[in-house]
Amino acid sequence: MQISLSDCYFCLMARKKKVNQVFENIEVIDAGARGKTVAKAPDGRVIFLTNTVPGDIVDIRTGKKRKAYFEGTAIKFHTLSDKRTEPVCEHFEHCGGCKWQHMGYEHQLFYKQKEVTQNLVRIGHLELPEVTPILGCEKQYFYRNKMEFSFSSNRWLTYEEINSEEEIDSRNALGFHIAGMWDKILDVKKCHLQEDPSNELRNFVKEFSIENNIPFYNPRVQEGMMRTMMLRISSTGEIMIVFQFFEEHVEKRELLLDTLAEKFPQITSLQYVINSKGNDTLYDQDIILYKGRDHIFEEMEGLKFKIGPKSFYQTNSTQAYELYKITRDFAGLSGNELVYDLYTGTGTIAQFVAKNAKKVIGVESVPDAIADAKINAQLNDINNVEFFVGDMKDVFTADFITKHGKPDVIITDPPRDGMHKKVVAEILSIAPERIVYVSCNSATQARDLALMKEHYKIVKTQAVDMFPQTHHVENVVLLEKI
Repeated sequence: MQISLSDCYFCLMARKKKVNQVFENIEVIDAGARGKTVAKAPDGRVIFLTNTVPGDIVDIRTGKKRKAYFEGTAIKFHTLSDKRTEPVCEHFEHCGGCKWQHMGYEHQLFYKQKEVTQNLVRIGHLELPEVTPILGCEKQYFYRNKMEFSFSSNRWLTYEEINSEEEIDSRNALGFHIAGMWDKILDVKKCHLQEDPSNELRNFVKEFSIENNIPFYNPRVQEGMMRTMMLRISSTGEIMIVFQFFEEHVEKRELLLDTLAEKFPQITSLQYVINSKGNDTLYDQDIILYKGRDHIFEEMEGLKFKIGPKSFYQTNSTQAYELYKITRDFAGLSGNELVYDLYTGTGTIAQFVAKNAKKVIGVESVPDAIADAKINAQLNDINNVEFFVGDMKDVFTADFITKHGKPDVIITDPPRDGMHKKVVAEILSIAPERIVYVSCNSATQARDLALMKEHYKIVKTQAVDMFPQTHHVENVVLLEKI
C-alpha cells in the first residue's frame, strides 16, 4: 500500500494531537511537589492537579499525559474537602502566587512537614530521629518585605471580560505575571503578601501614571516607559522603591517621582534605572538614586543589615529570625569554634552566629553579596568574620582549608540546586564535628545528605515555614560525625 506525503502529514498530526480524558468521581488523596495535589486514575497512574485540595471528590479532565502520570484539572466538584478554607484574596483564582490559600493553614503545615520527611526518607534513604514539628509562621499574610510588580499596556483579561459586550476602558495593569504567559500581567487591586502602605503605594503609582498619560510597557513590541516597580518594606519600617523605566522621558519621570515623594514622605529610598534590555534583571544595571538614601536597614537581634536594590535578604524578616536562631542552636557553639558559613550570601548567618564563635569564615559566589557582607560586618563592629568570593567548588578546597584552618562546624545554606559533589567531597575530607545544613529544597538536601550518611548521623531536623499560603518550606538538619 502506498502512502502519500499528505497522508504521512495527516498521520503525524494525528499522533501529535492531544487526547484529553475525563475521569469521574476521583478523590484527591495528597499534596505533592510544587504545590500540586495528587489523585489516582482508575488504572493506578498518578494525576497531578492544580485546583484542588486533598479530600475533594472531583471529575478530572487530563491535559498532558506522561508515561507514569497525567496532569489534569478538576472540572466538576462533587464533594468539597473539610481541609478547604475560603481564600481571602480576590485574585486567588488567577494569580497563582499563593497556590495554597484555599487550604487551611494547619493542613498546609501538615503537607509541608510530610514533604520534607518523605524526601529525606525516600530520596536520601536516611534514618531520622524523632521529627520536630514544623515551625509555623505567626503572620500568615502580609509577611513579605520585598515585592516586585510589573507594568503592562496589554493586561491579562478574564474569561468574563473577553466574552463581555461591554467595551474595556483600559488595558493598563500593574501586578504579577500570569503563569506561563510571559507577556500577560494580572492587574492587582490588593495583595495580601506585603503590609501597608504597599497596596496604597502601588495603586497610587498606577492611577497617577494613567491620569498623566505615562505609557505602560509592552514587552511584545518593546515600547512604553513604566516597566517594573520593586518595593521593600523593612522590619524597621523603612521603605525603598526602585522603578525600571524602559524609555527615558525626563519630564514624566520627574513628575512621577516628585509627586510620589511628596505624597509619601515616609519613603526612605527612591531610586530608578533606565533598562532597555530584553529582560528585567537589575544586577547588570546602574541604579540611580533620586531621593533619600541608596539603602534601607533591616535589624535582627541588635544587628543592622544594610539593604540596597541588589541585596539579597530573606523575604520574611520575622521568620528569618526564627530560622537563624534554630541554625545557631543546632551549631552548638561555645565560643571556641572556627565556623565556615558556605553560601553565606550577604553574611547574615555568619554575623548572627559570630558572637558565639571564635571566628567565622563566609564563602559566596556573588561579588555584590560579599561586598554587602563586609560593609555589614563593619556596621555591626564584628571583627571575627572574614569573607571570600568565588565559585564554591573552586574556592572551598584543601588549599583554602590549609590556609584558613580546619573548621569545627560547617553551616551550609546552598541555593535550590544544592551543593556540588566536589563541595560535599571536600566537607567529608575535612570531617568537621558538626554540620548544619539549611535548605529551601529538601529534595536536593536529601540527595546531598545521602552522600554523607556513611560518615554522619542526623541528630535533629526542623522544618520552618517561611512562606504561608505557598508550598515552599525550609528545612534545617544537624549532622554529627559518627
